[in-house]
Amino acid sequence: MIDFRNYSDDELAALMKDGEEGAFDEIYNRHWDKLFYTAHKMVKSAEIAEEITQDTFMLFWIKRQTLEIQSLKPYLAAMLRYEVYRYLAKSKQAHEIEMSIKEQAITSVSIDQEIENKLLIEIITNLTNRLPEKCRLVFQYNKLQDRSLPDICEELKISPKTAEAHLTKALKMVRANLSGVAHFLLQILLLTKF
Repeated sequence: MIDFRNYSDDELAALMKDGEEGAFDEIYNRHWDKLFYTAHKMVKSAEIAEEITQDTFMLFWIKRQTLEIQSLKPYLAAMLRYEVYRYLAKSKQAHEIEMSIKEQAITSVSIDQEIENKLLIEIITNLTNRLPEKCRLVFQYNKLQDRSLPDICEELKISPKTAEAHLTKALKMVRANLSGVAHFLLQILLLTKF
């Protein structure tokens, strides 16, 4: 068995190019720590630095027959930098894709919520349309248009007690009717989620 520890980097690179695995192992052992340290400085993660260093050596072995190496240390350093840049580009792209997916999910939830809200408002509006006119107007102005009771009293020319009575009557009717509709709505919502 050949002891490659006494060979120079250039001699090891030439032997490795001819397929000598022992020469590759010696290059790996000599340069692993330095390359790992450099990668770690660049990516700030031991796990990722280890992966990048491994990828660098794997690529170095795979391309061994086509490599034109003038000096091994700078060549390995350049290969490592390329792998770091490749990782960072992939990571940035993955982050952008992840953010896009999250944004689409939020938009989808917002649209679903908006549809559910519109459906509920439509159901409540249809229910309150059965009420006497002033009762309906008090409810719709107060609950659907978020207007104050004093403002509604002034517009409809009714007393605050009358407005409160109309609102109470409308709320009782809506609650009574929505309890039956709520089960139906829940079934629709559950069916549309799948």
